[in-house]
Amino acid sequence: MTIFESLQLMLVFGMFIISLLMLVVVLIKLDKKK
Repeated sequence: MTIFESLQLMLVFGMFIISLLMLVVVLIKLDKKK
């Protein structure tokens, strides 16, 4: 059960990092358009 919980935590953390990276990329693209 501990392994499953750790995998779930890693998945959530990965999703959070991916969403943050996407946000940064969008902000950079908007900055370049100005």
